[in-house]
Amino acid sequence: MEFKYLVIAMLVLILVSLGKALYYLTSRKPDDGVKMVKALAWRIGLSVALFVLLIVAYYSGWIAPHHAVPGYSQ
Repeated sequence: MEFKYLVIAMLVLILVSLGKALYYLTSRKPDDGVKMVKALAWRIGLSVALFVLLIVAYYSGWIAPHHAVPGYSQ
């Protein structure tokens, strides 16, 4: 159950970083372009980290697929 909260927290951090980048994109200050690039770099880093975390969790047995086919009932 704690793993689910970790994944949700990472997704929230990714959205926050994306929101910061949007804010810096619409701002008119001269150094906001650099801040926007840093926010987008954080978003990319967090996304890659989440992807790697999900792969490690799958191969470690922390998570497992449901093997359910949508629209198919037995």
